Amino acid sequence: MRAEERRKEIIALLMASKTPISGGALSERLGVSRQIIVQDIAIIKAAGYDILSTHTGYMMQESPLVERVFKVRHTGEQTAEELTCIVELGGTVVDVFVWHKVYGKISADLNIFSQRGIDQFVAGIRSGKSTELMHITDGYHYHTVRADSEHTLDIIEGELRGRGYIVPEIQ
Repeated sequence: MRAEERRKEIIALLMASKTPISGGALSERLGVSRQIIVQDIAIIKAAGYDILSTHTGYMMQESPLVERVFKVRHTGEQTAEELTCIVELGGTVVDVFVWHKVYGKISADLNIFSQRGIDQFVAGIRSGKSTELMHITDGYHYHTVRADSEHTLDIIEGELRGRGYIVPEIQ
């Protein structure tokens, strides 16, 4: 794993966690030394992320990133293309959720921010062990997408709309 990808993974892990994550746990998960994690945290902090170092680990204070929820619909064959569109334009696919008429909201955390993450997700689905949540709602589903600015989210939304994935709002 390259340094830039590792730092993105650290950011994603810290943003997804409600409790501190120890440097040891990060180094074990990412396959690098504790010293590399300390260096990565310093670089991430210098980039503007508000990371608090506690005696029990690191935690994100406040995210400099913005989020938007997109209601989308596509086929299972288009999943990789949809995710790639978001990631290549600078977004992180935080989660996926559907609104079931009986169960209500059903969601799953994804935290996909790289091609590697897309490949792992798609491989997991294609293995046949499970299916995507969208299949229980005829392809309709939602993604929370995180990016560095509203402008980036606007670009992502425009591209998703251009590909026909955004569900038009009913007036």
